[in-house]
Amino acid sequence: MKLALGPLLYYWPRQETLAFYADIATSPVDTVYLGETVCSRRHELRLDDWFGLARDLAAADKEVILSTQSLIESESDLKTLRQITGQGDFRVEANDMGAVRLLEANQVSNWIAGPTLNIFNPQTLDLLMTAGARRWVVAPEISGADLAAVRAGLAAPIETEVYAYGRLPLAYSARCFTARHFNLQKDACEFRCLSVEDGIVLRTREGEPFLTLNGIQTQSARVHNLLADLPNLAGRAEVLRISPQGAHTLDIVTLFRAALDAKLTPAAALEASRDYMPEAPCNGFWHGQPGVEHYVAA
Repeated sequence: MKLALGPLLYYWPRQETLAFYADIATSPVDTVYLGETVCSRRHELRLDDWFGLARDLAAADKEVILSTQSLIESESDLKTLRQITGQGDFRVEANDMGAVRLLEANQVSNWIAGPTLNIFNPQTLDLLMTAGARRWVVAPEISGADLAAVRAGLAAPIETEVYAYGRLPLAYSARCFTARHFNLQKDACEFRCLSVEDGIVLRTREGEPFLTLNGIQTQSARVHNLLADLPNLAGRAEVLRISPQGAHTLDIVTLFRAALDAKLTPAAALEASRDYMPEAPCNGFWHGQPGVEHYVAA
């Protein structure tokens, strides 16, 4: 089973981002997704910088995939989208139907259907495969049983990627919640996301972590972690996605690789991962339960 590093969902300083991907070049991940998927105002790295990183990582024998923005809001966003879908050097992860349309118009036949396309049945996935999709990233809220049912109903097989680690991306909005938190307008946000490496945790009145604010994206507070569920993933996915976090991403990648290579049991890997997680683990969605829950096999 292959390991993929998902696109960076947070806004980090330029040098910190470049150093992070330099470390990823020598890590045991097989695939790296690059690009800004959350907010087009995040400009520490421009599109040319992402292309440069893509070339560097490809030279390090990584499969590199360029991810498109999930919420297109302006002509400049559309211009960037056209550039990504129009290039032929790297595969593309389509995160909205505009990207799908452009890829199909360009007769691209090996792109990835991203998790924000909201694919929940085999008919939709068959349609996207007809348009050129050759891998799909399962929406994090789909259970393992529902994933098996979708795969069983397909007219032809397709490579499947499951979101296996990271705060769950729950929703996108035209409103920027981080700017609102600092009492700022979205268009005058002062790029406050740079000051919150892993987003802002929103807590209940009782002090329990509830959600995470990440610009226009709302995430879970708990960290989705399928390390203990690796035996159940066999036969249901070919690729596991790890979402970058501000610290210990490489440690998490190493634990997944060790568990997949049977150097650690899934239970031992989960226990070791607790030291590297910013909040408690959850895996409820995978078990068909509320996502905030955490189930461990007896």
